[in-house]
Amino acid sequence: MTDVKRIPHASHWGAYYLIVEDGRIVGAEPFEKDPSPSPLIHSVAEWANPRRRIPAPMIRRGWLADRERSDGSRRGSDTFVQVPWDEALDLVSGEIRRVIDTHGNSSIFAGSYGWTSSGRFHHAATLMKRMLNLVGGYTDHVDTYSMAAGPVILRHTLGSDEACYARSSTMDTVVAHTETLVVFGSLSPRTAQTEAGGLSEHMLEGTLRALVAKGTKIVLVSPQRSDLPDWVPCDWWPIRPNTDTALMLALAHEIVAAGDEDRAFLKSHCSGADRFLAYLAGDPDGTPRSAEWASGITGLDAEKIRSLATRLPKTRSMVTVSWSLQRAQHGEQPFWAALGLAAVTGQIGLPGGGVAYGYGSSGGSGAPIGLGRSPGMSKGKNPTGSFIPVARIADMLLNPGAAYTYEGKTRHYPDARLVYWAGGNPFHHHQDLNRLQSAWARPETIIVQDPVWTATAQRADIVLPVATSVERNDIAANQRTNRYAAMKRAIAPVGQARSDFDIYAGLAERLGVAEAFTENRDEMGWLRALYEKSRSAAHEQEGFEMVDFDTFWANGHALVPTKRNYTYLADYRAAPDLHPLNTESGRIVLGSEQLAGLGHADCGPHPQWFPPSEWLGAPEAGERLHLLSNQPEGRLHSQLPDGPASRQHKREGREVLRLHPDDAARRGIAEGTRVRLSTARGACLAVARLDARVSRGVAVLPTGAWFSPDAKDGTEVAGNPNVLTADLPSSAFGQGCAANTCLVQVEPTDEDAAGADEAFAQFLSRST
Repeated sequence: MTDVKRIPHASHWGAYYLIVEDGRIVGAEPFEKDPSPSPLIHSVAEWANPRRRIPAPMIRRGWLADRERSDGSRRGSDTFVQVPWDEALDLVSGEIRRVIDTHGNSSIFAGSYGWTSSGRFHHAATLMKRMLNLVGGYTDHVDTYSMAAGPVILRHTLGSDEACYARSSTMDTVVAHTETLVVFGSLSPRTAQTEAGGLSEHMLEGTLRALVAKGTKIVLVSPQRSDLPDWVPCDWWPIRPNTDTALMLALAHEIVAAGDEDRAFLKSHCSGADRFLAYLAGDPDGTPRSAEWASGITGLDAEKIRSLATRLPKTRSMVTVSWSLQRAQHGEQPFWAALGLAAVTGQIGLPGGGVAYGYGSSGGSGAPIGLGRSPGMSKGKNPTGSFIPVARIADMLLNPGAAYTYEGKTRHYPDARLVYWAGGNPFHHHQDLNRLQSAWARPETIIVQDPVWTATAQRADIVLPVATSVERNDIAANQRTNRYAAMKRAIAPVGQARSDFDIYAGLAERLGVAEAFTENRDEMGWLRALYEKSRSAAHEQEGFEMVDFDTFWANGHALVPTKRNYTYLADYRAAPDLHPLNTESGRIVLGSEQLAGLGHADCGPHPQWFPPSEWLGAPEAGERLHLLSNQPEGRLHSQLPDGPASRQHKREGREVLRLHPDDAARRGIAEGTRVRLSTARGACLAVARLDARVSRGVAVLPTGAWFSPDAKDGTEVAGNPNVLTADLPSSAFGQGCAANTCLVQVEPTDEDAAGADEAFAQFLSRST
């Protein structure tokens, strides 16, 4: 008799039920209360496919022979040896102890986003750091590839980065009050499918439909019309990439030139406004930041710019800025300039007015705000205090001891001898992957802990196989959801995979810190404790009665307290002296004395336009196209490449490059043509799709292809854009990644290199 079970679960793309038949996942059903479930849930069964899974603990053959003296350049081409778990854990704990004793804790670089799981307990990064902190610490990383430059500048100019995450104005205020919505970048359900920690309800599509029904005026400022759904009426302004700052400055200039600025707000709620206004007027170069000035930079019509500037202060206006805009050289500036524009209109702190960062960039941005305490493990305190900005990994590996600046301070890169990466894939996230590959050869030992053979795992010395979320129990939760979801184990672990907690508990025992790490709790003991702590906080702080753990686990979900109709900085607007910001002045900073003192050439004392090193307005741009590398539609980052949602958006097993038909015709490219993209940094293959919704001069290649360089000439065959992008910082202040500052050559090709599937098959046959 067939045994069929319907098991509640959740991932970054939402809550759902797994349909399990005789111990095998055969399908997925959406959570009944999700109004817009993500199609990505139907790819989850692929986690159980053993093809890409790491079957057992594996050791690189060259490292096993020579240990820390082995040839790191063999990573990625050497073969692996399977070993028992006890031997693998002995080797890992021995390396941790060796490096600590010989070089110090700061020589351990440990990182991850923990994207392997939305679970709050089996969170790879947190558990790894918890274990390492108990033995003296490690070198950490701060910020993310998705968000770095923007949050850094907002921490300085708004006093925190919460406007990017949990405390932005909820979008119900936009529906109720906003008359003019200016979208810089994207406002798309495509990117709102996912949220770190998981969501039980996807709300963006419903919000957009409400805005359409209300007739809200929407202006989309983006090189892609598809950054808003086709069914959302809007004025599309196909701006040149990386020039949004110039448009924001021009809008502010025109408002001031017309005498429509809110002088009282600038005086009472801002500091350094005179410095900012002087720059708009033309100080110090005598060039006013006018509509005509911006038109020459952005490629947009000056009269349209002036018309929008007239409308903004006379209607309730919200400016929303995508995370993607700060993933560029000088990425701090669009976030700061948007703040300056909103301040000039005087609408910050009004319902439906001001500025927001990240609507649509993740599923929780603009959603009701979770109150109380979200469940989660503590990583403890890192005794070393050592960290780097995450986008500077290659710089750290190549330049131990070198000085760099971050948030106004001079720091030095550690001498990283051991890299321990768990649940993440820098050979997806990082820029200039060929440079990273060279840097990756330098550490003495690299340990990777992951369920699957990612490009990073393929380039490790010790590889530990981890159970996916469907193979153990957890809780999905975050500060931007109205429900916690039970993530119940659906199937037995694949191969010899173990949970992250079990792996780190084994290492903690060998390192003498087992009791402090586990606190004498097992998996279900921890889940109960974490949930009940959140339940108590909801009662004590909000007077909200959550169901007890047993009821939650039986039902599969539990409501938590949330706040709707929230307006960011409303209290500050009403009484700035009673609610000062954590900035140099206690006010919104439009002109910074600290940044003036630092004298950074690429991040000045006020919002400012800096020409990027690569952009379409440069004379040397020639016939190159501006490459944008956005989130893929059919997966999250590089996860589940074989899932049906991912394969639906590929051709020939490669990523699809979208470009305007006119740009394609000039290059002899037709629909379905195989193309070669190249920069001085590297080259990759893709398949062309002609799309008039992409502005002229722009090419769009999503991130997430598994890095697969061809053995003959190094051409990346899967379509990974980060072989093309430059590994340079956003600025000396923010040190974020600058992936979207990139010009590429695009040409048809008849190269007959193996595709990504073949490349992975070759790895398996060669290496394991």
